[in-house]
Formats: sequence, structure tokens, C-alpha cells
Amino acid sequence: MTVQMAWFLGLGMTGVALLALALLFDGVLEGLFGGVFDGWLSLPVVAGFVSMLGFSGAIVMGTTGLGAVGATAVGVPAGVVTGWLAYRLSRALMSDRSGAAPRDDDLIGAPGSVVTAIPAGGYGEVLVHLAGQPVKLAARSTGPVARGSEVWVDEALSSTAVSVRRVER
Repeated sequence: MTVQMAWFLGLGMTGVALLALALLFDGVLEGLFGGVFDGWLSLPVVAGFVSMLGFSGAIVMGTTGLGAVGATAVGVPAGVVTGWLAYRLSRALMSDRSGAAPRDDDLIGAPGSVVTAIPAGGYGEVLVHLAGQPVKLAARSTGPVARGSEVWVDEALSSTAVSVRRVER
């Protein structure tokens, strides 16, 4: 192994270590540098560029006779592509809104069952499925509702209380 190949391998390992630091400290390093490492200069993008430059340069030097200039000529475009892919992937992950938390209005129309009887003018408890998860809520109804009855949520009174109506079958 030549000294130049060792430099390329060192760049590759430095890029991997930089990526591990970026994942481990999750934004702390960006904050230390006053937002300089944001977007195109984020640590994952820089780490992808540096590691791909180093590893592809080492592969070129080890498999061909191109030397350091040829390895750099192959490594830089490979690093740019890898940095661009890291940028696009991080932006796609950051803009994903499919994991948004359910809101109170999402309860309206949800089916449920009474787990603690609801007296006339008072509160009981219902078990409602929200976003696939069972949620136990305080419930009120216009009339009394017995334990085990099926209900529909009419109104979200708060994040922990709902107004329900009995389902007639």
C-alpha cells in the first residue's frame, strides 16, 4: 500500500467517523458552528462526500495504475453524487409529515365502547381507537349510557374528554 492510498483510506475513515459524530450528536455540531453546516454543508453531506472520495480513490489506486490524480478525478464526482444523495435523502426524511400527532378533531366520528357507565348529566369513560391505538377518555352524553354500549364520538370537548352518542343497532 502506497502513502497516497493510505491518505485516501484515511479520508474514507474520516468521513465515516464524521457521519457517526453527526448521528451521535444530532445537530449539536451544526449549532457549534453557527449554522454554517446547514443544507449543502450539513455534516451528513460532508461526511458522504469525504468518505466516498476517500474510498473510491483508494479502490481506483488499488485496481488501476492511474495514480493519485486519476483517483482524485474519479473520487470527486463520486463524492459529489454521494453528497447530493445524502442531501436529498435528509431533506425527504425531514419533510415527511406522515407521523403527525393526532388532533382532538380526529376523534370526531370515531367508534368506541363504554368502559365506565355514563350517567345522565355526568361523565363516564369510553375506549376509542385513535390512529390504531386504544385511548381511554372521559365521556359525557345527553342521556345515560350503560357499560359495554357502542358509541360514536360527536364532539371533542378537550384532549381527554369527548361527547358521545349511543349507536342503535
